[in-house]
Amino acid sequence: MTGAERAAERVYEELLTRVGEANPRPRIEPVRRLAELVGSPQLSYPVIQVAGTNGKTSTSRAIESLVRAHGLRTGLFTSPHLVDFTERFQIDGEPVSGKVLADAWDELRLPLQVLDAELEAEGMGAITFFEALAVLAFTLFADAPVDVAVIEVGMGGEWDATNIADAQVAVFTPIDLDHTAVLGPDIETIARTKSGIVKQGSTVVTASQAATALVELVEAAEREDAHIFVAGRDFDVTEDLLAVGGRQVSLRGLHGHEYDPAFVPLYGAHQALNVSLAVAAVEAFFGAERPLPEEVLDEGLGGLTSPGRLQLIGNEPIVYVDAAHNPHGAEALARAVTESFAFTELALVTGMMVDKDAEGVLGALLPITDALFLSPIDSPRSLEVEDLYQVAGGFERDGVTEVSESLVEALDAAREWAQQGDGRAVLVAGSVLLAGEAIQCSRNEGWGIA
Repeated sequence: MTGAERAAERVYEELLTRVGEANPRPRIEPVRRLAELVGSPQLSYPVIQVAGTNGKTSTSRAIESLVRAHGLRTGLFTSPHLVDFTERFQIDGEPVSGKVLADAWDELRLPLQVLDAELEAEGMGAITFFEALAVLAFTLFADAPVDVAVIEVGMGGEWDATNIADAQVAVFTPIDLDHTAVLGPDIETIARTKSGIVKQGSTVVTASQAATALVELVEAAEREDAHIFVAGRDFDVTEDLLAVGGRQVSLRGLHGHEYDPAFVPLYGAHQALNVSLAVAAVEAFFGAERPLPEEVLDEGLGGLTSPGRLQLIGNEPIVYVDAAHNPHGAEALARAVTESFAFTELALVTGMMVDKDAEGVLGALLPITDALFLSPIDSPRSLEVEDLYQVAGGFERDGVTEVSESLVEALDAAREWAQQGDGRAVLVAGSVLLAGEAIQCSRNEGWGIA
């Protein structure tokens, strides 16, 4: 491990002593107070903020890539990370170095101590992992400095720690059921919480939404005197074709401009929709009554990557990994696999967190699965494999079902199964943490891809 890697690991270990990001506190003022103690870095640059249930990271990465192709210095904050902690903070398309990260964290250490003591005295609880993380990201981008920051919301919106930013553009990917114990039991309630990122006089750009979700976003835009652009009405994907290594998409922008077809090196029709949303968001950010230059579109989309989204991590046999972890994401994944690949048979390696809809995820993925390998996740929140086995047993299906004691064991068994027949492949999906573990495993075992 290099010195920079050790520095990043030290920061991560210190953050892990705080209340984890799976347990957010519905509050915003303590985060704002922490930011004020370090000079309110989130006010140093314009912000594009991205909320939603699925597609946030892919859309955020597409926005960042397009803005960078336009010639601006960018900051990108996404969560969670797959393997390396520094993945969460990118400047000009590259993860920050461990030394830069540690220097920014050192700026926060004393303000954190002061505020933690104040909060404990007030009976409110110290700053959490994600609250500190968000302020760390804003500090990194101010120190860089960046011309614009693309900020992915952690959970919810109104009280999410990232919402101390005064976002110029609020972007909404599709809103669906997830984190219901925290965000609410239905799409309407969840959308109302997420709509809290809309700021006075800003611009709202949203994907196609369920009717109840769209009502909440429109009402939020009206309250804040914000202009709202809606997919399908104000911008759209006009053509989406399969291409070698991805898709070829044609888009209609906010001003009615029909862009020339552009290559997107990502799989799945949902990625075409994410790209369309990103283009509209960038158009809204620049605010000009003209489209993006075609060369910016080609460069920004052509160089796009989305780690953990149908990411190839192994050959001989083929192994793909995807971070889909709720029914909506799993359905999009199943469609993408079906339309993009021609495997003769597919093994699914899966494990899930205890608070996720295992039945809904399996219901989406099992129809494309010929063999099922169940694994625990290296987390105290992992669903017990025996419980996952019981859920899987509720579906009528043929084929192998195996229970493993570790992901390495499950991957070995799945890869062995795949090697026994022509055209077989392995898909790892069901959890972001599981996806990260699989990528790390491929690196450790020298699969030569990830």
